[in-house]
Amino acid sequence: MGEETECCRTTGPGYETPLKAMSGPKEALLYVTCVYTGTGREKPDFLATVDVDPNSPAYSKVIHRLSMPYVGDELHHSGWNACSSCHGDPSADRRFLILPSLVSGRVYVIDTQKNPKAPSLHKVVQPEDIVKNTGLAYPHTSHCLASGDIMISCLGDKDGNAKGNGFLLLDSEFNVKGRWEKPGHSPMFGYDFWYQPRHKTMISSSWGAPVAFTKGFDLQHVADGLYGRHLHVYSWPDGELKQTLDLGVTGLLPLETRFLHDPSKDTGYVGCALTSNMVRFFKTEDGSWSHEVAISVKPLKVQNWILPEMPGLITDFLISLDDRFLYFVNWLHGDVRQYNIEDPKNPVLVGQVWVGGMIQKGSPVVAMTEDGKAWQSDVPEIQGHRLRGGPQMIQLSLDGKRLYVTNSLFSAWDRQFYPELVEKGSHMLQIDVNTDKGGLKTNPNFFVDFGAEPDGPSLAHEMRYPGGDCTSDIWT
Repeated sequence: MGEETECCRTTGPGYETPLKAMSGPKEALLYVTCVYTGTGREKPDFLATVDVDPNSPAYSKVIHRLSMPYVGDELHHSGWNACSSCHGDPSADRRFLILPSLVSGRVYVIDTQKNPKAPSLHKVVQPEDIVKNTGLAYPHTSHCLASGDIMISCLGDKDGNAKGNGFLLLDSEFNVKGRWEKPGHSPMFGYDFWYQPRHKTMISSSWGAPVAFTKGFDLQHVADGLYGRHLHVYSWPDGELKQTLDLGVTGLLPLETRFLHDPSKDTGYVGCALTSNMVRFFKTEDGSWSHEVAISVKPLKVQNWILPEMPGLITDFLISLDDRFLYFVNWLHGDVRQYNIEDPKNPVLVGQVWVGGMIQKGSPVVAMTEDGKAWQSDVPEIQGHRLRGGPQMIQLSLDGKRLYVTNSLFSAWDRQFYPELVEKGSHMLQIDVNTDKGGLKTNPNFFVDFGAEPDGPSLAHEMRYPGGDCTSDIWT
């Protein structure tokens, strides 16, 4: 990370500013959460270490696997115990990777410092302890706080009801501390969150009730009110729910939430999966928060699918550290997009690449153009491999020039929409990024096949760099 040695360190982890982070060292390793839960293979999920150094003989290969001690976790997202929010604290150290298990409710703490290529299990926070002290279950997004605590959004209670959701706090020793939000101030639904300290605000998003989404996606559950369409605006760090933004029918299933990295900015975006809109949220003159649709992905008219129209399904996005570009995926359509957001109100599409999806050539599903012609996307083979599933999780290099992509969303949804993904496993790709004018191009020399794992094909999800993938850091 370009940080000083522990004996003489005068700063904490991360970087003083987002722009300084862009000058950090080039990534050499990636940690990837890999899932057997829900695949029919009774094996524990694992954390894979992938070599991403093009000068290494093990380039684009899994060089280590850390299996969890239990079966049935469904590893999903991950986060660090410390990040740039702790940069001013020399005693803080970005050492431990936090792995919440979405289904089992466990939280694993992984030591990445002793041997970065072969991380080890440090601690397991058991779901019984979390439920007993907070009533929370289905942990999802993890962020470190400047205080040294860890905050994790939880999507429901132990029975899968959304009304039990809220925010778990772990202390710096990873003991259950309690809930973050004030009593009576829990959101309607939980999913992702991001805080912007200079504006004393945290904003969280809304996936749905675990009792619904863990069974796969049923459109009727949306009509039944089991999925969200709201953003929740909290005072930071107080935990008081100040405002609820109803995104309406244009904002169904708001998932990933990001402020701009510049801590002085009072604007950000949320990706609304089902309606496939990028919604911008922003502070108004009176200090309240509002929203507007910034990018809209039109549904495709299709044949040979379960519905006559197919949404893009925006499931992940991120923003470059200089706040110039926004990247998102359409998991069903199969494309990755790059937008220039130097004018946050008016994003401009500057890059697009097709790396899978339901409508690629060779698929039975066909898109229909406005003039009635059949159309399918051209998806390149990589090293002789036909690309499976659709682009889902993305991670950007510090300098913004390499975008990494995996393709598993959640095992029950993978099985429903891309059964071949469960059968044959995930893969990881790298996309080269033009950071001058914009543009995306698949790297033909990089392909990680999680279908060739020793214990059978696995599903690959979130990616993290040892020492810090600062696109998920928060600056104070």
